[in-house]
Amino acid sequence: MGAAGQGEAAPTAHLNANAEAAEAVAAEAADGEAKAASADGEAKAASTGDQATASKAADGAAAGSRRGTPEPGTPATQPTHQVRQDRAASEKAVGDEAVSEKAASGEAGVLGTAAVSDPAEEPGSADKHKPTAPAPNTPTQPAQVATATLPPPSAWQAQPRHLATPSVVAAPGVPFMPWWKPPTTGAPGQVMVVGLVAGLAGALLAPPGNGVGWFLAGLFGVGAVLFHAGRPSVERALWLAGALAFLAMGFLRAAEWVFPLCVMASMLCGSIAMAGGRTVRGLVFGALGVGLAAFRSIPWVAKGISKRGPIGIRPFASVGVAVVLLLVFGSLLAGADKGFNDFLEGLVPDLEVGGFVRMVFFGAVAAAGAIGACYLVAAPPEIDEDAAAKPGSLRLKDYGLPVGVLVLLFTGFVETQLAVLFGGEAYVMRTAGVTFAEYARSGFWQLLWVTILTLGVIAGVARFAVRKTARDQLWLRVLLGSLAVLTLVIVASALSRMWFYQQAYGWTVLRLLVASCEVWLAVVYLMVIASGISLRANWLPKAIVATGTAFFLAVVVLNPERVVADYNVTRFEATRKIDTVYLSRLSEDAVPALTRLPEPQRSCALRWLKNRGVEQDWREFNLARYTAAKSLESVAVTEVTCESTYSGER
Repeated sequence: MGAAGQGEAAPTAHLNANAEAAEAVAAEAADGEAKAASADGEAKAASTGDQATASKAADGAAAGSRRGTPEPGTPATQPTHQVRQDRAASEKAVGDEAVSEKAASGEAGVLGTAAVSDPAEEPGSADKHKPTAPAPNTPTQPAQVATATLPPPSAWQAQPRHLATPSVVAAPGVPFMPWWKPPTTGAPGQVMVVGLVAGLAGALLAPPGNGVGWFLAGLFGVGAVLFHAGRPSVERALWLAGALAFLAMGFLRAAEWVFPLCVMASMLCGSIAMAGGRTVRGLVFGALGVGLAAFRSIPWVAKGISKRGPIGIRPFASVGVAVVLLLVFGSLLAGADKGFNDFLEGLVPDLEVGGFVRMVFFGAVAAAGAIGACYLVAAPPEIDEDAAAKPGSLRLKDYGLPVGVLVLLFTGFVETQLAVLFGGEAYVMRTAGVTFAEYARSGFWQLLWVTILTLGVIAGVARFAVRKTARDQLWLRVLLGSLAVLTLVIVASALSRMWFYQQAYGWTVLRLLVASCEVWLAVVYLMVIASGISLRANWLPKAIVATGTAFFLAVVVLNPERVVADYNVTRFEATRKIDTVYLSRLSEDAVPALTRLPEPQRSCALRWLKNRGVEQDWREFNLARYTAAKSLESVAVTEVTCESTYSGER
């Protein structure tokens, strides 16, 4: 029994030991499960925090999209690859939590069964089921943040409201003339020499009145500009020749009213020669081009001077020494010979305050004009004059009635003018009740204004009329062509009135100029008719300016005061009627014709010209004044009482 009981007790003790071991293993497993549950709770909390952070980030992104999409290249905060893996692990742990809870209830039985069935289990096998806890001293690495660049926004997205409008930096140069770009380099030294030569010529050669000095100053200025610009084209050479021809009138004509007009015409020709222009826009710029270029050339010249570095004192010292030598030796030589003294006095102008200011002004204008011309050579404007103009918006029903009414009105007027031309003075006396001279004088100026205003009407309709179809072009040609032809008849009527008027009272300078203007307007209307045939008028603006300039130059060359005096003297010989009061107000240009008059008419016409002074400065030499002085030396002018035969009639 003892042995049997002892044998039974041994297995029982063995079973108890196994049960105690199984209980110890189960306790350790329960402890591991508790730790795992705690770790899962922490992971869940972290996952919940990450989800809240992601939700806030999504809300912020939505708010940002409502405010606007950032511009391309704006840095934004994006999670790294490691942070995205941590988030995936947390979400996986939350999903496995339910599976862990279901497996926890049956895990103890499984472990006990395994312990009973496998009593020889290795002691370290329980450690394999324990979760690995992080080391207590290992520092937690913060989540890395990367900077990414957002893609460019879509064209359909609106402009962000919270972003300020970027400021636009203006390009260098004049903002309203982007087609005129400044030179990239500074002005070369040759330009400085051109400006110096032209400035000195204008200051030292241009006299206060008309004279040969103006032509010489212009010759030096044009020569200096061409020295820098090179060989000119045929068109530029013609315009520059016209400019010099107008300045030459300063010593060929003595009329005081002629020279200011000639100076302005010379400046116009010179500016168009350097700036060019063919259309209306181009010619407007061409007329002002040299003046605008003179202002724009200031930074260009300053940049060229700064590139050359400091000038130093040596040039100024050389100029000072030269001035001192001229003063010393010039004074000695002038004191030694009176003829040389008179020659030097004629060369050196009077240095009064007014004369000094005039010299500075003329020199500055001449230098600025020459440098402006050089600037146009270095940076010519890029005006697209060949670009097609915007299509017009005036339809036939818009302009047809107004132009048609004018055509009918002009037709009625032309019919009456034909009756006057064929009926003559008797018809005028019978219908108008006035003399033929009064009839001619009363209507000339009105007809001149009709001619000018009609030209504006034709230009406006031709510019803005629709010409898409052949029908539109046909009606445009018919209406405007008829208006131009009828206006030509009105021009002929105005010229005939002026002719009859001068037959009654003689020519005056004003009547001759206005008649010349009427002839030029007739030429303009002929060119308008020619351009209307093809409906292409790109050449017309420049042709109008060129013919107007040529007409004015031709009138000045013909010597209008001499023409008027010759005609009135010839008329006096036939009718014994002459207005000596008017003729005495003419300049020396009329003297060769007035010397043909008999006494007392000759003395009445020459009484004011006989006592006019002669120029003292060689720069004021005038060929007309010189010829008149030679003619008056052999003519006796006496003091007589003069009366005009046209007093109260003109």
